[in-house]
Amino acid sequence: MVDTALAMKNGRSSPLLAGRTLALLFEKPSLRTRVSFDVAMRQLGGHALYLSPAEVGLGQREPVADVARVLSRYVDAVAARTFKHETVEELARWADVPVINALSDGEHPCQALADLLTIYEEKGRWQGLILSFVGDGNNVARSLMFASALVGMNFRLASPEGYGVSGAVVDKAERFAAGSGAAIVCGQSPEEAVRGADVVYTDVWTSMGQEKEVAERGRAFDGYQVNAELLALASPDAIVMHDLPAHRGEEIADEVIEGPQSVVFDQAENRLHAQKAVLALILGGEGD
Repeated sequence: MVDTALAMKNGRSSPLLAGRTLALLFEKPSLRTRVSFDVAMRQLGGHALYLSPAEVGLGQREPVADVARVLSRYVDAVAARTFKHETVEELARWADVPVINALSDGEHPCQALADLLTIYEEKGRWQGLILSFVGDGNNVARSLMFASALVGMNFRLASPEGYGVSGAVVDKAERFAAGSGAAIVCGQSPEEAVRGADVVYTDVWTSMGQEKEVAERGRAFDGYQVNAELLALASPDAIVMHDLPAHRGEEIADEVIEGPQSVVFDQAENRLHAQKAVLALILGGEGD
C-alpha cells in the first residue's frame, strides 16, 4: 500500500476507477477524511457521494444491515466513519461491496497508513525506529501500535493510569511484533517514552463523543504535553506528528507544532495519497 501511495504521490496515477462510486457514510464530522477520500476518487476518475448523519440516521432511522444492503446495490465501496467499531463490522458483514474503516472508536487504519508513508518519506525505513506516542490510548494509538508492530518499528506508549490500551490490544500487537522484531512498551512516563525516540506523536486528550470528560481528562493528562522540554529528550533529528485537529496549548505546544521538526501538514497531505492507494488496490486491482 505504501509503495502504491508513493508512486501515486509522484504522479503515476491514472483514471482506473472511472465509473466507480464510493459512498462516504459518516456519523462524525470531518475535514481530512472527507476531503481526502473525495479528492482521491476524483483523481482516480471515480466519484464520491457524501451521506451525512441526518440523511441516513445509521442504526436509528434505518438498521445498519438495511443500509449496507441498499448501498451495495448502488455503489462500489463504502467508507464508514462511525462512533462504534461494531457499526463498521456490521456494515461489512451485510454489505456485498468493500467497506473501509474511515474511523471508529476502535481504530483509525487510514490515518496509520498515512503515518507510515510520512515516516518512510522522512526516515527512509521503519525497521528499528522508535515511535513514541504520548497521550490517550485511543483509536489512533491502537492503529499506530498495530502498524508499527507489523513493519518492525518499536512502539512506546505513555498514558496516565486508566487511559492506556487494553491487554487484548497489546497482545495482538505483540503477535504482530513477533514476526517483525518490533518492541512494544506501554507505561506512564512521557519522559521515558520519548527518550531517544525517532518519532514523537500525540493526539487530542478528548475525542468526539467524550466532551463531558473534558475537565476530568485535562487533570489526568497534566504533564503529558509535547513541548520543547519533552522533545529535547528525543533524538536530535526526531520528527513530530499529530493527526489533527490539534488543541494547541493542551496536548501539544504551539512552538512544537509550528517548529522545524513538525511534519504535521505533510502527514495531513499523505491522507490523500494513502487513500488513493487503498482505493486503487481494493477497486482497481492496482499492483496485481
